[in-house]
Amino acid sequence: MAVDPSPSLRFFPYDAPYENQAAAIERIHDALGDERDVLFEGACGTGKTLSALVPALEFARENDKTVVITTNVHQQMRQFVADARAINDHEPLKATVFKGKAAMCHIDVDYEECQVLRDSTKDLVDAEEDLAELESREDDLLTASQAGDGDAAEARSAVMDELESVESEVDDLRGESICEHYYNNLTADTDAFYAWLASDVRTPEEIYEYAEQESLCGYELLKEGMEAMDLVVCNYHHLLDPTIREQFFRWLGRDPEDVIAVFDEAHNVESAAREHATRTLTETTLDSALAELDDAGDPRADQAKNVVEAFRRALVTTYDEQLEFGERERIGEDWEDLAIANPEGRDDLTLAFLDVYTGQGIDADVETGLALGAALDREYDRAYRNGETQVRKECQTLQTMRFVESWLADGSSDGRHPVVSVREGPEGVYGRAESFASIPRDVTEPLFSSLHASVLMSATLRPFGVLEDVLGLDDPGTMAYGLTFPEANRRTFAVDTPALFASERDDPAVQESVASTVGDAIRFTPGNSLLFFPSYAEAERYHDRVAPDTAATTYLDEPGESVESLRERFAADGNGALFTSLWGTLTEGVSFDGDDAHTVLVVGVPYPHLDDRLEAVEDAYDAAFDDGWQYAVEIPTIRKTRQALGRVLRSPEEIGVRALLDARYTQRGHEEMGKYSVRETFPTEERAELLDVAPEKLKYAMLNFYTDHDAYDGDPPTP
Repeated sequence: MAVDPSPSLRFFPYDAPYENQAAAIERIHDALGDERDVLFEGACGTGKTLSALVPALEFARENDKTVVITTNVHQQMRQFVADARAINDHEPLKATVFKGKAAMCHIDVDYEECQVLRDSTKDLVDAEEDLAELESREDDLLTASQAGDGDAAEARSAVMDELESVESEVDDLRGESICEHYYNNLTADTDAFYAWLASDVRTPEEIYEYAEQESLCGYELLKEGMEAMDLVVCNYHHLLDPTIREQFFRWLGRDPEDVIAVFDEAHNVESAAREHATRTLTETTLDSALAELDDAGDPRADQAKNVVEAFRRALVTTYDEQLEFGERERIGEDWEDLAIANPEGRDDLTLAFLDVYTGQGIDADVETGLALGAALDREYDRAYRNGETQVRKECQTLQTMRFVESWLADGSSDGRHPVVSVREGPEGVYGRAESFASIPRDVTEPLFSSLHASVLMSATLRPFGVLEDVLGLDDPGTMAYGLTFPEANRRTFAVDTPALFASERDDPAVQESVASTVGDAIRFTPGNSLLFFPSYAEAERYHDRVAPDTAATTYLDEPGESVESLRERFAADGNGALFTSLWGTLTEGVSFDGDDAHTVLVVGVPYPHLDDRLEAVEDAYDAAFDDGWQYAVEIPTIRKTRQALGRVLRSPEEIGVRALLDARYTQRGHEEMGKYSVRETFPTEERAELLDVAPEKLKYAMLNFYTDHDAYDGDPPTP
């Protein structure tokens, strides 16, 4: 494909790009011409979004493509809207934000119910149009027959018979469940809506409000209008879920090869894809399926019950055997995993299922159950369509049979890990079977190979080879740009506090050293401090130790608290210290700009809890890439750490200190601690900025830095 080697900047909305932006724009444009994916790491201030959007929109305009930009971070959605509106002010652009039906529905029904309502409403409108056409023909024929046309009189008689039939059909359809909003879509003049949609970059909230005022269905109108879009902003699941993706591309009016996808915060694609590939089946669904089969009145129900009853008994037996005496009483409302995998053979649940199954053949019974489930599902659809039920029932038998079929097939898959989980319900402990997807490339590789090209961007993608492997990318182009802000405005310290190994965290001497250093960092920060710990429990531990001894207002981030409310209170404080977990929601997608925070600390190497799932991922990556620990644990942890460090220094004028508190970050740790050191996992230029400092010297280093920048309001604190 012939491509202009020097792309224009017609979609760049400002005077001129930064030097790195200009280079990135050209390289991405070239990669799109070669139908090549791009891994693009850029620190805050490198203008990643425009660096990707400008060449993507330019190439799409030249080659009749559509650009889709996607993220799983809500705040980024707002930023994309702002960028798209800036572009639109500079160069006319048709763009919109797309969310799922649940965010835009005016009558609050689920997807299945919506599907039925949409179909029955469309049938009614079609029948009314047929009726109007027949009535017009009947009037014309009546006029002709009154004028003496004998053929017209005979034809009118036939039309009258057809008219009576269609009138009856319309009466029946009007008695069915329909959606008045969608009915208005089909019968009203919607030109004004589409003119309004094209006049600016519209958000789902704006579309909902417009449609509500006009009694229209904004979701369906937007679906119909997406074919005209140059740019669509959406959530990850519109691309990562295979079923949703197929529909999404159909709404775009595009084949996958005509779509350029830009993934923001792309370090999250791995975990998001894993979630989309994971399948679950709860004990309550099994109970509902059995009740459904008892009421089915179908001879095939007995064969289906052979499977459902056996799988339910096996599930209960499996978790009963795992729960020792007294353990049931401690099970809470959150799902708790039980280990059932066997390294030498099939998992405990499958073995129990095969043991209790008493039918003539599992495969035949599953096939029969699938056929019966499909028949029941059609019947539920018909009943809801005809107004016989208030909601569109979901077929539990069909869900169960599909899961069991896939569960048996997954037993031979290296990328699948079987899990049984339990939780406390209204009637006691109940269980869930889960086929956990250890390797996400089963989802991502088919996606990336089908698109024209993709740009995956983030501040923390490196090492690129790891991401390339786990997502199944084929020889992508890579580029990385570090912080372009003045280096004199920042210091990054590796503080030689004791290594915060899990086995050492309860050591009083370790706690004293860490708490003292954290307290010093808070005291010598002219403003707010952000403090990230390996877990919420560790954040609470050090909050409780440090809070009584500091003049700063301390904030403790706790699970379930509103992140935005906490951020606003902390940012407005001016002398606050916020204690949180690195694995919480404040490490990314939440900005601390200007004076919101000046110092950020990461305390310890915050490895995630090594549970059965993570061990399964590590084992799968070890088998696939021969380096499971690096791929599954260390590199994702350091990416999280780097994300946390990026919460401060959001513009060239800001100053700040970033500190890593743990000997494993230091050069001494690298030389003396071998495989336990993590210093070498950071990119080269970031390692070069790490200044090793003893714990007791951190306060002096911070004092000197902030004094040099005249950052203290009044006299600086005394060491």
